[in-house]
Formats: sequence, structure tokens, C-alpha cells
Amino acid sequence: MKNMNTATLQHSVNKPEDTTAQFYADVIEGLQSTPKQLSSKYFYDAVGDKLFQDLMNCDEYYPTNCELEIFTEQTAEICRAMMGNGEVFDLIELGAGDAMKSTYLLKYLLEQKANFSYLPIDISDNVINYLNMTLPVTLPGLQVTGLNGDYFDMLKKAASLSNRRKVVLFLGSNIGNMAVSDAEEFCKQLRNHLSNGDMLLIGIDLKKNPKTVLAAYNDKEGITKRFNLNLLDRMNRELDADFDVTKFEHYPMYDPETGSCKSYLISLEDQQVKVREETVSFCKDEFIYMEISQKYNVMQTNQMATGAGFKPLNIFFDSKKWFIDAIWMAE
Repeated sequence: MKNMNTATLQHSVNKPEDTTAQFYADVIEGLQSTPKQLSSKYFYDAVGDKLFQDLMNCDEYYPTNCELEIFTEQTAEICRAMMGNGEVFDLIELGAGDAMKSTYLLKYLLEQKANFSYLPIDISDNVINYLNMTLPVTLPGLQVTGLNGDYFDMLKKAASLSNRRKVVLFLGSNIGNMAVSDAEEFCKQLRNHLSNGDMLLIGIDLKKNPKTVLAAYNDKEGITKRFNLNLLDRMNRELDADFDVTKFEHYPMYDPETGSCKSYLISLEDQQVKVREETVSFCKDEFIYMEISQKYNVMQTNQMATGAGFKPLNIFFDSKKWFIDAIWMAE
């Protein structure tokens, strides 16, 4: 089938006016918590986006290459599963980033004359603006509707735009950015936003040698360190904070038993930091919990799928069996 039309639809939801206010509220709540913590979703300003791209290209950070191998070597099989019986569908990508990996799927779907629209969702307006400008040029004929905001808000927006079957992409082991209980709840909420027969293509990083995992989050070039510290710089830029990033140290750890890889920023001395009118005190060696990258085994991924109301359909491995992209169907 051909696309409904060959004209490219460009649409971007404006950045909410209260984004900075929400950023501030979340920061203060996190820094006043015990232990202190910051939401990893705020890593991705323009500087953070660039640092993450650098991280994905560094030698130690294996997830990108593993998933890219899956998408380049098994493109047809993945796309055939998503296309189903050939009816029109919306391809929705949560946390699209630069759409590098999904571009392989998009190109193949266009070549097969699949009847679909592409709706990338991202918290970063920089990302959505970039996709809206570049994808129509690199993939002529692609129908693009960029959605800037939180996942579930934008899934509701996507549902309001059409009643077509939905195929959701959640790639790059983004599910690993949540604790296990939160990931399970996220999948349940995601299922609640879908209809029977809708699909989810989800990338999941698997448990492996602990040294391999830890190196990916403690690269020798220090990109992960700069990526974490950039959130303090972002608070300085956008929230009138006065963090001295030289007084904090990046510290990652990996627990092979639980599959939990976590990153912290450690205060190197007793200090006080202002964030607008609020003053936050740090003791020497006190930490800020920054992010988690959870690893799973295949049995755990299937259990998470069925527990959330999905039926596992396909699993695509990379050659090292370090990473999977799984297709689940809402039932």
C-alpha cells in the first residue's frame, strides 16, 4: 500500500510555558528528599543532547551498537512484524532522540509502501525541532508529527490525532532508566494507553559481565561524568543556581545480582548551594542519586510483558546476546 499522501505533515506541540516552573519544583523536591535525587529526564537540554550523542559513540558504551546491529541485520523481520496484515498504522517513538536507529525501520517501511505515519515523542524541544526539519529531507514522503512533552501526555495527544492502530517504539533500553517496580508500573500505564492489537517494540539491555556493564557508565573519556555534571550546569543556567561542579564527583556502581547500575554525584566537601530562593546544604561525601540503568534477563522481560497486559511475540538478539528488541502485543 502507498502512504495516504506523499506530502509531509509537520506538526510540533509547543513547549509548555510552565516547563521551567516544573523543572524548578522537581529539583527542589529532589534536593530536599532523603537521600537527595534528581530526575534523569532533565539531563537532555541542548548540551545534554550533544553529550549523550558523544556517549553513544564512545567505545565502552555498547547498547547503541548492539541495537543498531539488530536494526541493520534484522530490519525486514522487525518491520514485517510491525506491519501485521498491512493496515494503516501510527508508528510512535517514545524518546526519539536523533531517530538514528528508527530511521532504518522508517526507510524500509517507506520502501515497502507501508501505510503509516511517524510520531516521534521527546521531552527535548531541540530534538523535535531537529526531527521536523531533517526527516522530510532525508526520508521524502514520510509523514511526520513531532510531539514535544512527557510520554503519556503525548500518547493521549497521538490518540486524539487518529484512531489508527498504534505501534510504539521504546528503544535504547530507556525502560532501564527506571527501577524494576517503576518499569513494571510504566508498562502497565503504557498498556492502558493502547488498544487490543496495538504493538510495542521495546529495547532491553541484558545482564552480562559486570566489567562490561560498569565500563559503559564510567568511560575513560569521562563523557558520562560530564553528562551527569551538566545537569548541575543546567540548573545554574536555567534556575539561577550556583553549583560549583568541581566540588562534585561522578560515581557509578553495578550490582550483578539485581542487575542495577546506578550513578551518583558525591559532594567533595561541606557546602551550601542556592537554587533561586532556596538554599540546599550538602555534607562532605553526601550523594545525589542521578540515574539507574537496569539490566534484565529474558525471562524477566517476558514476565514484565505479561504482567502489564502484553503478549510477547518476538525477540530479536544482537550477535553477542547482550541486548534484545522485543515485540509485545496489547491483549
